[in-house]
Amino acid sequence: MITNGFYRIPIMILILLSLAMQTSKTSATNDAVVAKELDAFLERAVAADEFSGAVLLARNDKVVFEKAYGLANKATNTPNTIDTKFNIGSMNKMFTAVAIAQLAERGKLSFTDTVGKLLPGYANKDVAAKVTLHHLLTHTSGMGSYHNQAYFSNLDKMKTVADLLPLFVNAPLAFEPGTKWQYSNSGYVVLGLIIEKVSGQSYFDYVKEHIFKPAGMVNTDSYETGKADPNLALGYTRMQFSGGTDPSGTRRQNRRPAKGSPAGGGYSTVGDLLRFSLALRNNKLLSQKYSELVMKGQVETQGPGAKYGYGFGDKEINGQHIVGHNGGAPGIGANFDIFPKIGYTAVVLSNYDPPAMSAVVTKLREVVNK
Repeated sequence: MITNGFYRIPIMILILLSLAMQTSKTSATNDAVVAKELDAFLERAVAADEFSGAVLLARNDKVVFEKAYGLANKATNTPNTIDTKFNIGSMNKMFTAVAIAQLAERGKLSFTDTVGKLLPGYANKDVAAKVTLHHLLTHTSGMGSYHNQAYFSNLDKMKTVADLLPLFVNAPLAFEPGTKWQYSNSGYVVLGLIIEKVSGQSYFDYVKEHIFKPAGMVNTDSYETGKADPNLALGYTRMQFSGGTDPSGTRRQNRRPAKGSPAGGGYSTVGDLLRFSLALRNNKLLSQKYSELVMKGQVETQGPGAKYGYGFGDKEINGQHIVGHNGGAPGIGANFDIFPKIGYTAVVLSNYDPPAMSAVVTKLREVVNK
């Protein structure tokens, strides 16, 4: 005699498999609709000469949309591709923060250590005595930016992290560390110097070995001008490098520093930044505890509901939790969003001025939220 119970498990399995197949088909349909909507939006932007670059949207490790638009080099008519390396601006700060967190996890330093403890003999006594790694990582140190006239006059000479130090080392603190939030590129240069001191490697070698390599990021680095680097997008701008807009409205090739820095100016691809997202979320670069620590908002910033963690912004937009970073300068627009609750990663890299990416970022956040 065969009881009804004999059939119960196989029937349940069939029901679950059927539901899984239906969900898979629905997801595939939704992905196709999203991809078509994004492509149509971007084609209109390109036709109006409002965007040039590459865009990626992925749900966990599945790429939903990935496409490039515009030209990497207008003189040679070379198109952008999904493998084109774009300048990512300040997004380098994420790598710098992860490197510091790695050293902290290994017991090489502490977030409460002062600059003076880790860099004995640091010339600015106030900074040495009062500023901690936590202050540097969260932009609450009171330090400013090295993007001054001396920097713009010597762009082609800044090839090491130490080359940048004279530009700001003697500048007084703008406020008592920990009392305010003020974005600081100089602070991240100091973090780079600390990475070099503690690890015994150059900053560039450290992040390549301990972040890019384990994450599988083969197209990410701070490339030096004048050396053979295939497939780099040239930046095109209507802005002056030191600020302001070209009154003619004509795009021209931007100026770039001799090399990127711990504060920004490296290059990457949309695919490599997805790999970084996956490596971070899967705890390949840091333990879960430290991965959550760097991405968790620590201090309030100037935007409504926005916080800054250790090298990562942390905010809620349209009901979605987003962590990541952006970057912008003349001829450079970059944005990296992780949606932790729903598993999406969205990347926009552009070789036009920052406003060119803004509408694309907004569109990506809109389609993810549907």
